[in-house]
Amino acid sequence: MKIKDLLSKEKLTISFEVFPPKTESGFDSVKHATEEIAKLCPAFMSVTYGAGGGTSKYTLDIAKNIKERYGVPTLAHLTCVSSTKDTVREKISAIKEAGIENVMALRGDVPAGLENADRSLWDYRYAIDLVKELKETNPDFCIGGACYPEIHPESENQREDIKRLKEKVDAGCDFLTTQMFFDNNLLYNFLYKAREGGIWVPVIPGVMPITNANQVERAMKLSGSFMPQRFKSIVDKFGHSPEAMKQAGIAYATDQIIDLYANGITNVHVYSMNKPDVAEKIKSNLLDILGS
Repeated sequence: MKIKDLLSKEKLTISFEVFPPKTESGFDSVKHATEEIAKLCPAFMSVTYGAGGGTSKYTLDIAKNIKERYGVPTLAHLTCVSSTKDTVREKISAIKEAGIENVMALRGDVPAGLENADRSLWDYRYAIDLVKELKETNPDFCIGGACYPEIHPESENQREDIKRLKEKVDAGCDFLTTQMFFDNNLLYNFLYKAREGGIWVPVIPGVMPITNANQVERAMKLSGSFMPQRFKSIVDKFGHSPEAMKQAGIAYATDQIIDLYANGITNVHVYSMNKPDVAEKIKSNLLDILGS
């Protein structure tokens, strides 16, 4: 099922992101974790692209297994930075062969050693180049794109960021998923400015439960996320206790999600970090809300 069709419904839903293993030796444990999350019957699951140097094959293996074994719609991530057209087209063909019809089109991180390369020589410099490729060659794909409530790290300002985002949407994105954020007001402000900028495709908020104190620094480094004082206080109080921090982090994420639902959001995407127990607890916390 195409994600854009799921998002057209008024029913409140939740979806989860998982990531593939870095190596073949870790495949079975990751496969088991993603299956446990699939058993929660989310609206869909996204599978990231080659985490930590893993290959795209693992992405498709995990996505295909979730879809075929559990009937959960899957969204396969695909990156393009520094790739050739032939390489990207091979990956697109593999996605089609796997029976996956939802693709998250991403630029991806510039590989180590190529930071100072002449990017004008690359076939794909930005995510919009991949979106155009997908739309022109595979119009039946449902295409997702990423967006940043707190501004893309490489953008000069939010006005410029939204302008570029609209160009990406106009190129063929059917929906957008946000980078993680920890203050819902940032999301609401971004949505207002995005609509004002002419972006009308569905925007799915991405929420990450922080279940241990070590994740805070990593989250800030990866996304540049603003950490509200309320959340900092939670980490200060409970960060020394793994179980207490886990419970507090799940509660904070649950509170975020409930507020999003209460303010008109119909689907929330949870960055599960391949933790079935965390995904299950959040889903359990929302059981009556999702069933209403």
